[in-house]
Amino acid sequence: MAILVLAVPAVTALGFLVPAWRRGMLWAGAASALVSLAAAIALATTVVRTGPVTALGGLLRADALSAFLLVVISAVAVPATLATPGHFAAERAAGRATARTAARHGLLVHLFLAAMTLAVLAANLGLLWVSIEATTVVTAFLVGQSRTRTAVEAAWKYVVICSAGLALALLGTLLLGYASGHAGGGLDLAGLAAGAGGLDSGVTRIAVTLLVLGFGAKAGLAPLHAWLPDAHSQAPAPVSALMSGVLLAVAFYAVLRVKVVADAALGAGFARGLLTVMALASLLVAATLLLAQRDYKRMLAYSSIEHLGLVSFGAAVGGPVATAAVLVHVLGHGLVKAVLFLGAGRVAQGTGTSRIDRVRGLAARGPVLAGCLGAGVLALAGMPPFSLFASELGLARAGFAGGLGWATAIVLVLVLVVAAALAGHTTRMLLGEPPGGPGAARAPVAVPRATRLALAVPLVAAAVLGFWTGPLASLLHAAALAGGGGS
Repeated sequence: MAILVLAVPAVTALGFLVPAWRRGMLWAGAASALVSLAAAIALATTVVRTGPVTALGGLLRADALSAFLLVVISAVAVPATLATPGHFAAERAAGRATARTAARHGLLVHLFLAAMTLAVLAANLGLLWVSIEATTVVTAFLVGQSRTRTAVEAAWKYVVICSAGLALALLGTLLLGYASGHAGGGLDLAGLAAGAGGLDSGVTRIAVTLLVLGFGAKAGLAPLHAWLPDAHSQAPAPVSALMSGVLLAVAFYAVLRVKVVADAALGAGFARGLLTVMALASLLVAATLLLAQRDYKRMLAYSSIEHLGLVSFGAAVGGPVATAAVLVHVLGHGLVKAVLFLGAGRVAQGTGTSRIDRVRGLAARGPVLAGCLGAGVLALAGMPPFSLFASELGLARAGFAGGLGWATAIVLVLVLVVAAALAGHTTRMLLGEPPGGPGAARAPVAVPRATRLALAVPLVAAAVLGFWTGPLASLLHAAALAGGGGS
């Protein structure tokens, strides 16, 4: 089953190389994402019932944490791929894309999904690093897809900063391998966690610092976060949905794996201190820059830095409640951010601008789109009944109970600042009179039927997840233990 989960996006990507199939392949991409979701759920069910699953001679390994992340990847990929045909129909009508552009986009997106799937299935820290580096290579072409000057600059900035971060992670991987080799082990993740007690503490401390900084850069955490607002605002809307919704979470998955080893080798305090500093710095950066934000796509990108800061803070707290809250937050954020980036893409196509002050009266011009954006921002701000309210409540409770009361108080203040900034900017876009004057866009903002589905279903899922985890409960519990919740 692990091989099937990996094979579905890889084979779909190859389908885009066949010229005769290109026209229908964008819809086949959505079908592929649905098959991947079904396969991920089947794999998760198997893991919960029988324990970790291995494949390809032990190269791939799926435990509960891996299975949970696979469900998140597939759940976000479904709306992103479902909205893709509508996105390219509008782009081609405006003369900004061709059938060849759409085929290249489909090829790269499914390679991107395959690389993320491989990252969370990797049994070895080295293979995990290679997979995450592969996501950088593939997504760089997607960020620069429009080939405008700003898009190309954003792609280069993305490559340079993420590669610098991943170079640090590579050095950390080599150091951890050196320490593990002297203790008779290797880079196998399960083996590293089991034999962490025999690792040299000095070398492990340096290795963990480099790994957390390196993978943290890819996750958009301060201080190496500068690539994120440019890349997310310049990428096509379905790509931004995937980058914000799951790429950041996959990179943070690597941090969680390193933290399990660090806690066993060095005690809980070392990784906790490192992650708390990065979390508070990320939240402060996001809150400060969101207050003065003028671009709604960059607004969503800075919000991603805030939410990864929250996830980092939850990982720093540790324990079963905080780790479960982190995982619920990752799923809820992925679903909601997919809706918001897809919606923002339609706004940009309908109005021709990404400036907040040039979008007015959206509720009158596109009530369905405005309703989804309004509900999405409320969810992002942590309002009930959405799952981000439940996860942030869980993080706050765990933070105060876990001896990080002062940090939790700072986090809550910064979250309130971010929520106020998001609500203020979005309210100005949704309400009021459409802009006047020559050339002002007043036409209704049309939303294709499939895109409406891609906007509405994730919001409903995030709302249900806010008060009922249902069949996910067993997987969530096991994933929290695998992610360090048992410490």
